[in-house]
Amino acid sequence: MSALTFLAISGSLRESSHNTALLRAAAKHAPGDVEIELYDGLRDIPPYDQDQDAPGSRPAAVEELRRRITEADGVLIATPEFNYSIPGVLKNAIDWVSTDWTREEGLPLLRKPVAILGAAPTNFGSVRAQLALRQVFVWTNSDLVVKPEVIVFRSHERFDDAGNLTDETTIGLVQELVAALVEKARGN
Repeated sequence: MSALTFLAISGSLRESSHNTALLRAAAKHAPGDVEIELYDGLRDIPPYDQDQDAPGSRPAAVEELRRRITEADGVLIATPEFNYSIPGVLKNAIDWVSTDWTREEGLPLLRKPVAILGAAPTNFGSVRAQLALRQVFVWTNSDLVVKPEVIVFRSHERFDDAGNLTDETTIGLVQELVAALVEKARGN
C-alpha cells in the first residue's frame, strides 16, 4: 500500500499547547506508512471575508491551507475548548476552506477524511468543543471519523514538562484514532 499523508491542525496558538503536543504524539506514534505534517500557519489566517474568497483574491496563507488540505489524504484536528465551543481561529480557518463560490476549484473538505481529538485541563476535556466541531463538519460533508473519541481531560496530568504525552491510555487512543483515519483514507 502507498504511504498516506495527513495534515494536522491544532486549534491552539499557544506555544506550549497540549493540543499541539497531542498532534506531535500522533505523528510520533503513527504507523510507518503514515506521515503526519503539523500545520503551523493558523496564526496567519486573516478573518474570513467573502469579498476576498475567490481564486486569485484570497490571502496567500489561505491559499496555502486550501492547497495543503486538498493534497492531504486526511486531516487530523486537535481542538481546545473555549467557552464550550471551538476557538475562533479554528472556525475561521475552516470557513476559508469550506467554500467555492465560483464553482471553479472544488471544496477542499468535501468528502475529505477528518479525525478530531482534543485536550483541556478541565474535568470534561474538550467534549463540548468536539461536539461543536463535528457539527461544522456535517456542513462541509467531510468523511468524519466517529470513533474512538479522544477527549483528553486534565491534560496537564498527561504530558511531561517537555510536552511529551506520557499517559499510555491516551497514547493508545491516539493510535486507534489515527488507524481509523487510515481506514477512511484507504476507503475501507
